[in-house]
Amino acid sequence: MKKLFLDDVRTIEMVYDKAMEPEFDIVRTYAEFVDYIKTNGLPTYISFDNDLGLAEDGTVAPDGLAAAKWLVYESGLDLRSLKFKVHSANPVAAEQIRGLLNNYIKHLNRTE
Repeated sequence: MKKLFLDDVRTIEMVYDKAMEPEFDIVRTYAEFVDYIKTNGLPTYISFDNDLGLAEDGTVAPDGLAAAKWLVYESGLDLRSLKFKVHSANPVAAEQIRGLLNNYIKHLNRTE
């Protein structure tokens, strides 16, 4: 299965080695993230940005933390095998995403 890259502006080579580019599918918005996973299932690896720019109406768009919350609280998917990285330049949000996903995966592993 492919790896998923959530970022509104960065390219793969801005975060990873250019040779890794074919391994990733890129989504630019929260809605694309949710649609991708609903259509393709959980990827083996997700790379998260947090700040995803503005929505079409000019308001702040749902962010990477919202995407992580969707995975945990709404997707219904088993995340125990999920590998992820947070490449966001927003340190507070990056830690929130890491904390949410790591704690939830630990919880799932304890309740097996």
